[in-house]
Amino acid sequence: MEARARIALLIDADNSSAKKLDIILSELSKYGETSIRRAYGNWTKASLRPWTEILHPNAILPMLQFDYSRGKNASDMAMVVDAMALLYTDHPDAFGIVSSDADFTPLVMHLRAKGAQVHGFGDSKTPEAFQSACTTFLLLDQLPEQDEDGSSGPVAEESQPSQASQPTAAKAKAAVRSAVKGASAKTSTATKTAAAATAATKAATSTTARNGDTAVRKTAAELKGDAKLVRLLRNAVEAAADDDGWASVSTVGNRISNQSSFDSRNYGYASLTKLLKASELFELRDEGTSNLAVRARRQLRS
Repeated sequence: MEARARIALLIDADNSSAKKLDIILSELSKYGETSIRRAYGNWTKASLRPWTEILHPNAILPMLQFDYSRGKNASDMAMVVDAMALLYTDHPDAFGIVSSDADFTPLVMHLRAKGAQVHGFGDSKTPEAFQSACTTFLLLDQLPEQDEDGSSGPVAEESQPSQASQPTAAKAKAAVRSAVKGASAKTSTATKTAAAATAATKAATSTTARNGDTAVRKTAAELKGDAKLVRLLRNAVEAAADDDGWASVSTVGNRISNQSSFDSRNYGYASLTKLLKASELFELRDEGTSNLAVRARRQLRS
């Protein structure tokens, strides 16, 4: 049996949300076993209550760190000390760093220099330097919220809600209009109808999310306007291309991951293939097969 990679998950609870923990653990499971799990924070703060409710059920060790001065927290320094100790004593294969604080950038660079992979998790406000230093970095606020049953909607491929979700949404709107019209006649009835309409709208939104619609997906114009992204994609395709300009999508993905923390989900697409197609900058060949290839449109021959 092949040994699984050992991962140390370190969470800056003072600077991250507890809502996406399941996504973090699921993401790390792709790389190995998260055998070390620690969360750092001043647990006397009421703002950390959401974390305290999920630590033990997820086998996460709470590391108490009091604030030494007003307006400052010392959790990030405690995380750095522990990360260095783990690196040289437990020798994990990879680290998961959950924070949006750029102060961890030097730590990440050191861990990678010593041969450990670093998978970062944070919000869109996370400085680019920290994101780029990680092996991978996932923007948690770009992902859809989980439903009450624990599932989350897939990232959208199409710009419009699926046909199955549209009738439900239409019914919800009709219910809202009915509630408004009836308000002047019977206040109590209108209140009940409005409540029902709100529930219907919520259900419609949930259904739409499960069918793949999401507001965080970047449009073709936005993708084309991201000079750094376009340069990254084009350079990777060009480097892996054959004489006709075609490159294996899997090879392109490997080249990108070897040089950056790029993740297509940060742009609202579930895979590199979907992102390449949505950008309208590339042509795809042999879709749906293991021979899937990509070529820059500017290289197309008449």
